[in-house]
Amino acid sequence: MFKIAITLPELTDERREAEKIRVILDGGWDRVHLRHPGASRNEMRRLIEAVPQEFHRRLVLHGHFDLVNEFNLGGLHLNRRCPELPPLYSGAAGRSCHSLDEVKANAGLDYVTLSPIFDSVSKTGYRAAFSDNELAEISEIKAKIIALGGVTPERIGLVCKYGFSGFAMLGSLPWAGTPAEMSRFISKTIKETENNK
Repeated sequence: MFKIAITLPELTDERREAEKIRVILDGGWDRVHLRHPGASRNEMRRLIEAVPQEFHRRLVLHGHFDLVNEFNLGGLHLNRRCPELPPLYSGAAGRSCHSLDEVKANAGLDYVTLSPIFDSVSKTGYRAAFSDNELAEISEIKAKIIALGGVTPERIGLVCKYGFSGFAMLGSLPWAGTPAEMSRFISKTIKETENNK
């Protein structure tokens, strides 16, 4: 299972967040998506610089795509704010999708996130958008589809059952906690993933 962590929208302390990103990637997760829609280019640069260089290839940008020219990053993630890749960009790319039709239309990308799969952990009233029948189609679509929205360690079994290639977490990650709390959560999630292979 491909494991992605997504940062909270607000960037409050680059050093603290960079330490948690290091814990996540050192703990065996595949990618961290830097999703800070209100952050300036300089704030994003400082955040990337605060992450140990050995992990830069596993960072994915949701904005300020030109920073990919300054750092050896893991890719770009297209969304409503940033729907197009920069000219001449040839690295890894993904996209946020909210319907199976969107997934099929973007099947040529490295991977896509599909949401919301479950009721959101962080957004009150943001409910699951797919029926069991729709989720049963996941395994038949020729694309790397990542489950997003309400994913918790306890739901990894369902993510596997529906045939997703992996999962992304945002609200269930302890971003407000200490690095030790993040480390325990990452270890717990790795164990759940291993148990559901």
